[in-house]
Amino acid sequence: MGSTEPRQRIVAGAADMLRRRGVHATSVRELAKHAKAPLGSTYHYFPGGKQQLVTEAVRFAGDVAARMLAEELSAGPVEGLRAFLAWWRGIVTRSDFMAGCPVLAVSVEEPSEGMAALDAAAEVFTRWESLLTDSLRQHGVGEQEADQVATLTVAAVEGAVAMCRAKRSAEPLDRVAVRLEAVVTQTLAGR
Repeated sequence: MGSTEPRQRIVAGAADMLRRRGVHATSVRELAKHAKAPLGSTYHYFPGGKQQLVTEAVRFAGDVAARMLAEELSAGPVEGLRAFLAWWRGIVTRSDFMAGCPVLAVSVEEPSEGMAALDAAAEVFTRWESLLTDSLRQHGVGEQEADQVATLTVAAVEGAVAMCRAKRSAEPLDRVAVRLEAVVTQTLAGR
């Protein structure tokens, strides 16, 4: 990867710290240390400081999830949903319920340095919804219903991930998985 490797490592490390600690509890110094990068290189790669780094970390995390979701949705909406839920379940359980979603973390904290990170979070959520909507539409679901089910899915998964962290249990995500699969299956059957 050449010169982009340290930069990508910093972005990925920032996404990981955001999912664990949120925006305000994370400093640029800690982000650099977590990524095993010199502090000076962090400012070199991110002259916009913490705001730029957080924004790029949100986009990075969103892209990772979107690539996985798009790949899994190629098998159909139910299969894509199952994979999306299993992916999030893996994140919360492998981290012993210490990690959630960096996109949600940015979304719920008051922006301290502009709106770029919050705007990036909105774009990520919209992208995930669009992937789900497109899959449902490809399988015969009407536009309005597909939009509603997609928004319900993203909102329910994000809320369940937060609940898993708080309760130190995967049960909220497991319960949401059962209901969302029923909704998607029923939606597909009703077309």
